[in-house]
Order: sequence, then structure tokens, then C-alpha cells
Amino acid sequence: MGAAPPGATAFVPGITVWLTGLPSAGKSTIADGVADRLRAAGHRVEVLDGDEVRSNLTRDLGFSRADREENVRRVGFVASLLARHGVVTLVPVIAPYASSRHRVRSGHAELGLDFVEAYVATPMSVCSARDVKGLYALQRGGGLTGLTGVDDPYEAPTDPDLVIPAHIQTPEESIDTVHAFLLTRVPR
Repeated sequence: MGAAPPGATAFVPGITVWLTGLPSAGKSTIADGVADRLRAAGHRVEVLDGDEVRSNLTRDLGFSRADREENVRRVGFVASLLARHGVVTLVPVIAPYASSRHRVRSGHAELGLDFVEAYVATPMSVCSARDVKGLYALQRGGGLTGLTGVDDPYEAPTDPDLVIPAHIQTPEESIDTVHAFLLTRVPR
């Protein structure tokens, strides 16, 4: 391999930031806010939002454990492709099982890619009160079963790279937390 042409910038690998947490924890709000800041600073950024992914990439999957794990596998694969091409990839996807998140982290490591597990640590009581999509109310009324953290498991990270206490911070403060952390890992 020869030297880079004069004036060329060095290739900077991307990073995947997986924001995990209960429904209505604030994952998408934080990811979107961080993405806006990074784009404004000239970074290449994508957000792989769980709801958008379910509508477009994993529409064929349900909510059994096997389907949830397959959903995470597919999203993790797309995130690694983007990161491999220098994109900061923010992934606000619940990913309720620790083993699934570990497999995505391992896949990134095998490719030499940076992976950050960011736990949006909003308690169930706060998520239920927020109930952004009406899922908790629907579950309480008997119209929904398998709600992550209520009647389907959520395995909170035991050693995340970053903990975001979104229940005691404003959305802007939570965005600041993730953005400041990323600035230590993403070249300017």
C-alpha cells in the first residue's frame, strides 16, 4: 500500500453506540439529539431507530425471544457495516437480552470496530408514566402481552460503557452525557 495522496484525510473508522433501555426510557430522543450535534460538527452519522428498523428491515419478525434476537443480530450487522465505512452509528434499540448485545459487541470486535453499550437507565415507573407510545397503558388494559420489562424480560447491562440516568436529567443533559463521552472516542 502506498502513501495517501497529498491533501487526503486519513480514514477514520466509525463507531456503534447501542442505546439500550426499557420502552419510553428516552433512547430515541437521546440518539436523535446526539446525531444532530455530530452532524453539525461534520461527522457522518446514522440512527438505526428500533421502530424504523421494525417497519423496514425486520417487518417479518415477531416478538418471541428468537425473533427479538434475530432483530438485534440484523441491526447489529447493519451497524457494523456502517461503522466499517466511517459512520457514527447510533442504535436506540431495546435489545432486551444481554447475550444478544454481547454477540453484537463481539462481532464488532472481530472486525476491529468500536462498540459502546450505553444503558439508558430509566426506571420502569418513570417509563410507564411517560408511556410515549401508549404501550404500558395498552398492557395494563389487557390489550398487549410481551411488553419488555413488564411481562417479558429485560436484562439490564451489568457493565455498560456508559450509564445515562435519563430519569434525573433533562433530555438535553442526557444528550450532553452521550455527546461528551463520544467526543473522547471519535476524532474531531
